[in-house]
Amino acid sequence: MSAGSVFRDSVFAAVDIGASSGRVILGRVTAGSAGSESAVSLETVHRFANGVVEFDGGLRWDIDALFAEVLSGLAAAARAAAEHGEKISSIGIDTWAVDYGLVNAAGDLTAQPFSYRDDRSRAAVAPVHQKLDPARLYATTGLQFLQFNTIYQLATEQYLDGLQALLIPDLIAFLLTGVRRAEATNASTTGLFDAVAGEWATEFLAALDLSKKLFPPLIQPGETVGTLLPGIAARTGLAQATKVVAVGSHDTASAVAAVPAGATGAGCENFAYISSGTWSLVGVELPKPVLTEASRQANFTNERGVDGTIRYLRNVGGLWLLSECQRSWADQGYTATLEELLAAAAALPFGGPQINANDSYFIAPDNMPERIRAAVRNTGAVLTDDPATITRCILDSLAAGYARTIADAERLADVSVDVVHIVGGGSQNRLLCQLTADATGKRVIAGPVEATALGNVLVQARAVGVVSGGLAELRALVRGSQPLESYQAALV
Repeated sequence: MSAGSVFRDSVFAAVDIGASSGRVILGRVTAGSAGSESAVSLETVHRFANGVVEFDGGLRWDIDALFAEVLSGLAAAARAAAEHGEKISSIGIDTWAVDYGLVNAAGDLTAQPFSYRDDRSRAAVAPVHQKLDPARLYATTGLQFLQFNTIYQLATEQYLDGLQALLIPDLIAFLLTGVRRAEATNASTTGLFDAVAGEWATEFLAALDLSKKLFPPLIQPGETVGTLLPGIAARTGLAQATKVVAVGSHDTASAVAAVPAGATGAGCENFAYISSGTWSLVGVELPKPVLTEASRQANFTNERGVDGTIRYLRNVGGLWLLSECQRSWADQGYTATLEELLAAAAALPFGGPQINANDSYFIAPDNMPERIRAAVRNTGAVLTDDPATITRCILDSLAAGYARTIADAERLADVSVDVVHIVGGGSQNRLLCQLTADATGKRVIAGPVEATALGNVLVQARAVGVVSGGLAELRALVRGSQPLESYQAALV
């Protein structure tokens, strides 16, 4: 089969869960007829809300409710496929990173998983660093310091004997199949993964008195986790032989796999990406990690991507800031739509106040507009309580953060970026895209919105032999079937 070739009517289910919502999506990869190109299309068959809940002394994820929604979504996917005479080939799962559930030998979840937004791990940072010097940690894992990284969360646990930690997508896969595996792109976010060897950093587990069996064996994107348990097949209407295939289970890994960049030479090193959603993940794709002290000081992370690539990136906050403001404003009776809000923000002059959108001060929910105004006051500037001015402050701050991060990535990784790809929900925010082009001085290509689901589906399609080739072929398929919009830097 030639690179990029496809069979007709191949259908896949993508379970895509973010920190504020989740979807189950049917992905169809279809063969082009005479005069037309091959294409991938998506159909969302189930949407559901997600969010942290205050429970049992902390901010947690309600996995029981989430998994019930996943099953409802898979049942909807099975029905939708059957209506078209189709059969779902496999299921792929992606979620956010770092959080985990603890499972005992019997396969029972011992408690609802903590959320990274819970503040419990802050107190564990210093004790961990007393045992493992931060420079040593970075030289092995290449992971940026975030107080909620898995390594710090685990250091707060009191009872781990006989338990295994399953990262959220691995936990969902386990509940579907009964098979325990740790997918590599998400494993690389734990702070306990060797960035060069691509294996668990067992010496760090030992240094923290953690069992070498705390995590299950690793699995790579494209490998099969297992098939559905009989009870799951019965509840969803899917065949028991339906495979659960490991994808880039860190949602950013799937999103980057679907960045519609063109190849240059042996790779795609002339683009930067921004996966823009609740968080913004900003970086470049590299063949190997950057583990220098300068990189550590700049707080860049080296996370695994599909096909052994390195996602060299930094977290830059995200549209969580705006969504939390909208929630507060709605509580106060403010009824303007997002489109009206963005239009009012766009009409404001250039050069307004900015904040550090990545400050941990903004991680937890609660009265985000006032917290943003307080942060501006700390800079010596003044921000009114008008929603349009606060919105413009958020978007200006994000764009400036993107520009700084891309410039730092170019310098630290010794690469040159020609174009910036914004994927995810933020690619629909035209004001943010234009401000990013202005701040970076580079061409911005926005889209696809559903990059994560596309990356999820295409890795599944390749795993079962429907698509062949590398990332270049997958990305060409995305370019040929998804709407994109281009922005040029304006003269300010």
